[in-house]
Amino acid sequence: MTDSSTDRRKRLAELSGDIDSAGSKNDLIDAIDSAIGVAAPDGDPTTLETLGKRYKDQADDATRLAERISKVAKKGIPDVWVGDTSVLAADAVLAAARAANEMSEAFTGGGKALITLSDALEAARTKDGQGMSRLREARGMLGGKDGFFDDLHENDEEEELRLKARSVASVGVKLRHEAAVAADDAARAAARELNKWAAEARTGKMATDELTAVDRLMLADTSNIDGDPEYNEILSANDLERAGQRMETLSAGDRARMEKLLHDAKTPQERAYLMKALAAGYSVDEVAAFGGKIHGKDPRWLQEHLAPVTTSYDPSQKGQESQDFNGKLWDQDGETCVPSSTVTARAMVDPVYALELTGGPDGTDDDPEHFRKRLTDEQLRLHEEGDGSNSGWPWNRHPSGMDKDGQEEISEKELSPHTGDQYDQQSMDGPDDRRNVLPDIEKSVAEGKPVPINIERYDKDGRHGHSMMIIGHEGNKLQIYNPWGVTTWVTEEEFIKGDLSAAADDRYSAAHKGNVDTVYIQQD
Repeated sequence: MTDSSTDRRKRLAELSGDIDSAGSKNDLIDAIDSAIGVAAPDGDPTTLETLGKRYKDQADDATRLAERISKVAKKGIPDVWVGDTSVLAADAVLAAARAANEMSEAFTGGGKALITLSDALEAARTKDGQGMSRLREARGMLGGKDGFFDDLHENDEEEELRLKARSVASVGVKLRHEAAVAADDAARAAARELNKWAAEARTGKMATDELTAVDRLMLADTSNIDGDPEYNEILSANDLERAGQRMETLSAGDRARMEKLLHDAKTPQERAYLMKALAAGYSVDEVAAFGGKIHGKDPRWLQEHLAPVTTSYDPSQKGQESQDFNGKLWDQDGETCVPSSTVTARAMVDPVYALELTGGPDGTDDDPEHFRKRLTDEQLRLHEEGDGSNSGWPWNRHPSGMDKDGQEEISEKELSPHTGDQYDQQSMDGPDDRRNVLPDIEKSVAEGKPVPINIERYDKDGRHGHSMMIIGHEGNKLQIYNPWGVTTWVTEEEFIKGDLSAAADDRYSAAHKGNVDTVYIQQD
């Protein structure tokens, strides 16, 4: 028996080689028995199909709801205020229409994913059964095991029987392996889609009665003004959940203060960043201080100062997109890729921290050189925090890297308090390991939790490592932030192969033994 679909496909691949190379009757029997003992693909196609159809029916209901809301929006809504935080009714109706459309898309996507999985699983189980029949046929041809002395010699007739049985068994185990691969790939594709749609069911993430449904809807709907709104939402699914939990636990006085801050905000973006600060773990006093620095700022100022990454490239576009503040890249200083990627990741989930970097202590220092100095200082602080190594002469020391334990330590100290998760180092020895961890990565980034990742390459001077951050997921692609100051979309297949040269450069290609060797995935 194997533990997972990845284990199953790996084990059957190994047993296929064992059967093809079996040089004795007893070795062949052992390999066939082991192949028969591997579990069939898990899951009930009928149950999956029923659930998929139910989701699609609910999608039809949501579509009709969206159409009715859109009709209301088109009739013209008076400029009245609704909700505790003074949301324009017209804006609320438009947000409700978008939410209903998103709900329809989520139900449609989820239903389609389940039906596709059902079909793939049905086909895989059929093929697996065919393979199992061949294996049992081969096993029946061989009879019992030979004794020690019998196994030492094989006459022509016994050899012919063994080779015939091996041929039948080889076909059988390959059919089972193909079925395991198909089932594993289908399950991962379904998990990817369901994680995505679950994360995009955003309004319900903020489970608090301390804000009205309209307020929660508008917060979930608010994006920065540049780039596709879908890729530039201010509050991630994790932010919405954490903000709702924080609102529930505030004292009556703090809750009233927080509601007033939201009410007085001049734009939806300002309101969303106040909630993001609360979600990041700050007290209401700290949120109020932050609010004083951003109050009345226009949406573009807020994006420039509080969002280190803006996604203008969609997943269909190739190439690297630069990320900068006033012309200075969010990039690393020397050999500080680990702390540099961690600094930017924290700025993505912690707007108070982001403003300290872009605007200084009072939020008003926009000088790009000052930003560069603050960014470098913070990278060096994290380098020391993670006990990074240094090189050079005593009077001219400079960072030269950080080990994996140090990387885990600064992830815990700098990211965990603001995402609510603990980070655990996971090494990957090959494609199967990377394939196995991919659903966890995609779930994490879909919820808005960056995932640190290490890549490596080799040349005449030996091994070289580099650290980056997975920050997004769409379809079969991952968005990667490289602390050289760029973001890139790469395919899942490139990740599984270990070739992330598209996110770095050709030095990390297969020609230089490019490889993804470690991720730091959050543990709830």
